[in-house]
Amino acid sequence: MTGSGHTIALSGWSPNTQAWLDWMLTDHSAQGLAKILAESVVFKSPVVHTPQEGKAITMAYLLAAGETLGNDSFRYTRVFDCGDRAVLEFETMMDGILVNGVDMMEWNTEGQITDFKVMVRPLKAIQMVHAAMGAMLAKMKAGA
Repeated sequence: MTGSGHTIALSGWSPNTQAWLDWMLTDHSAQGLAKILAESVVFKSPVVHTPQEGKAITMAYLLAAGETLGNDSFRYTRVFDCGDRAVLEFETMMDGILVNGVDMMEWNTEGQITDFKVMVRPLKAIQMVHAAMGAMLAKMKAGA
């Protein structure tokens, strides 16, 4: 996710938020993501009714999101960094639709994410994200 229009500083945040930004904006690897997620992490998707529990499923969702939302237009626009909790607002364009959302995260004392919630607006964007994520997860499951 190399969007050039970030309206936030890309460094200088709390260690937890900085670790997320470093992974999100430069690393992108499954290995790097595994290091910052707790085994018991809970992921709350804007398009799935029930919370997804565990590192493996959370990694699948976050890696798929990186492939679907993480185009050249992706950018963080605001950050509320509270050390062990943070909210990061983002924007990206998908097929001409502006997707606006927030990543809400909470970390344990070891600096690993224990709770990750994504909220997206508007409705047209949610529908687009739902379709793109479904396709990407199916592709990843098939090993393509």
